[in-house]
Amino acid sequence: MSISDRSIEQCVGPDLENIEVMRNHSVLFRAECKRLIQDTDKACKRMQNDDNKQLDQRVRDIQFLKKELELKLEEIILEINVLIELQRRVGKALGACREPLRVTVVCLEERMKRVPPERLHDEVDRELLRERGVIEGVASLLHRVAEQITEQIRLNRSIKYHLEQDLKEKFAAQCIDNSCALMTAHSTNNQQRPKDTQTLLQSFTVTPEQWENISDINMAKAEQQQVNSLSLRAMVESLLEQTLADMQKQFQATTETFQLNVHEIKSAKGLMEDQLAKTWRRRMTEFRGSYCGRFCRSMG
Repeated sequence: MSISDRSIEQCVGPDLENIEVMRNHSVLFRAECKRLIQDTDKACKRMQNDDNKQLDQRVRDIQFLKKELELKLEEIILEINVLIELQRRVGKALGACREPLRVTVVCLEERMKRVPPERLHDEVDRELLRERGVIEGVASLLHRVAEQITEQIRLNRSIKYHLEQDLKEKFAAQCIDNSCALMTAHSTNNQQRPKDTQTLLQSFTVTPEQWENISDINMAKAEQQQVNSLSLRAMVESLLEQTLADMQKQFQATTETFQLNVHEIKSAKGLMEDQLAKTWRRRMTEFRGSYCGRFCRSMG
């Protein structure tokens, strides 16, 4: 072997050893990378499973809140409709007071047109004045009740608006969470990001706990207004019955007084007619007696 061949062998030998070492390192590196990939994949799947469980729980919570909000919304809408019907009844009762009041006032005015000797404040006048006071009091009370019903309807409609807005937010959140639950690590690249995401993030100024508590607050307010509406309806129903009974009682008292007064006037008229007839017969008897006496004297 020549000196040049030995030199080549000395040069080539170390390179083969290095290549073998590098190959072994590569095998180890690939094995480590494969292990890391597997560990990472397991960790990602575990995190995705945890996230999916949390998302599922959140979706169920939102669905529960939505059902509660929908129930409260239906109840408050029904309460608004009932109050509107009650308001119509109160308005009808208020309108029914106008004609009786007009008749009572006309009766008082007509009785004031009597001749001065007969223009006395008798029992009929007193009952008519009481009747006018009762009707005016009932009308004033019904007017105030109508205003209370209007205000309660306004409060209920305000709660209805907040419940509807809350439902819209819960529905939007449910759609977002459902979309997130369907996403995978390979599908996120194909998802088109909403253009208004930045705006939504900037407008989110409450914590998740506060966001969930908003529904509890709205439902608590709805329950309170329902209680107020029920109390108002019970009060109005009782008031309508009581005012109707008071007016009927006063109408009956006035009618009986009128009938008694008419009976007394007829009795007095009958006595006066009998007295007049007796007086007329007596005068006729006196006249005939006087005429006969004069006739007899003239004939004698």
